[in-house]
Amino acid sequence: MATEMILMADVKDLGAEGDIVTVADGYARNYLMPRKLGAPVTEAARRRLARIRREREAALAADLEAARKRAAALAGASCTLPVKVGQDEKLYGSVTPADIAVALKAQGIEVDKRDILLEEPIRELGVFDIPVRLHPEVSASVKVWVVEE
Repeated sequence: MATEMILMADVKDLGAEGDIVTVADGYARNYLMPRKLGAPVTEAARRRLARIRREREAALAADLEAARKRAAALAGASCTLPVKVGQDEKLYGSVTPADIAVALKAQGIEVDKRDILLEEPIRELGVFDIPVRLHPEVSASVKVWVVEE
């Protein structure tokens, strides 16, 4: 026998949230329903799915707006990182995303070090524009001054 189910979340190799799929009774009863990944096709399930989608869209819109506000705050931000330098202006160590995150936090700007898109650590003096990913659709740039201590 087969049962029609509305998927309440994305299920690998089966379908996306909101899809109506036909699955075996045992799969529906033993896997989809206990994990709240699917529900039988009823009007109540359709309404619940619509409510979940609206809530999720509202949360995503709020996250996007918050990321845009943070990007506006980061637009003019810069930080100066004094480092020890040896001969020929070679740095002892390097400047990493964690160092940049700490310097920005000291200015009151909260950025996770994983969001700082530094391809490789900075190993020389100078001014660098470092991209920061705040949201999949929003990014900003921070000016980092690496100066001699």
